[in-house]
Amino acid sequence: CRRAITMNARDAQLTKTAPMFAASGDPIQLTMVALLCANGSLPKILLKQATSVSRQAVTNHLRMLEETGIVTSQRVGRNRLWQIETQQLREIRGDLDRISDQWDTTLERLRRFVENDSQ
Repeated sequence: CRRAITMNARDAQLTKTAPMFAASGDPIQLTMVALLCANGSLPKILLKQATSVSRQAVTNHLRMLEETGIVTSQRVGRNRLWQIETQQLREIRGDLDRISDQWDTTLERLRRFVENDSQ
């Protein structure tokens, strides 16, 4: 018995946040996100010092994170400070919770099927 697969609002939300998952899967970007979470706003130079990549690579990573909405920046004097966009992280967390719930439900159905089949 196959069910029709359709895209609902929840799937649409996952499609919207997929680039955020991709960005958080990159080790350099994940390091930057962790640093910003732990320390608040930071300039690019401090993020560069904490990673093993060039200044240009840090700039590219920050732009990618900014495009996904995970970080934002603001100019303060001659510096640009980068900070976490906490709402985006909450959305990612919500998506992970929904995926986890779906897996729990699926695994429970499988467990019941296997137990009933073996009786």
